[in-house]
Amino acid sequence: MRITVFGAAGNVGSRVVAEALSRGHQVTAVVRDPARFRELPAAAHARTGDAGNVEDVAELSIGQDVVISATRPAPGRESELVATTKALLAGLTRTGVRLLIVGGAATLTVPGTGGGTVIDDPNFPAAWRDIARACSDQLETCRAETGVDWAYLSPAALLEPGERTGTYRLGTDELVVDAEGNSAISMEDLAVVLLDEAERPKHHQARFTAAY
Repeated sequence: MRITVFGAAGNVGSRVVAEALSRGHQVTAVVRDPARFRELPAAAHARTGDAGNVEDVAELSIGQDVVISATRPAPGRESELVATTKALLAGLTRTGVRLLIVGGAATLTVPGTGGGTVIDDPNFPAAWRDIARACSDQLETCRAETGVDWAYLSPAALLEPGERTGTYRLGTDELVVDAEGNSAISMEDLAVVLLDEAERPKHHQARFTAAY
């Protein structure tokens, strides 16, 4: 497959690039700053571009099979997330390429709470609320888009660097938890989830989630 990854040098994006290359795919790894090219694998086709620029998105998605966006705004710039998402969708409307977007987990409902969401928990860290709200708006932006074949991946409640196990469980709008009520997945396995979805699409214009 021919895959474009925006945010290719980030925590999740770099692992998506590595996973895609390990499966033999042709990867266009997009970063905004060319100084970050040195962080990308030599096998990737490094390009500069901005997911928030419609022209960049269109140019970098022509002829591709799927675009994966793993971008995140810097702290204090959370409001840019919706604009970036709108630009991604607008660019892909032109080229007809599928979009997989890494979103947030805050709006997933929590089992056993009667419909309460992750962000409704009074112990939800205050420092994460701005990005959580931005991700909620991002999801609604995607849901309003009918002209692009998009899928929105909400990670587990705990997403950290770790090992690649290749195992996970999928859900839709409810947090996936284990027998102890924990919800976690490594960034490496989140990349596995994304590449599995890219290769064998199951979610179309829908949100899904994954955890152990």
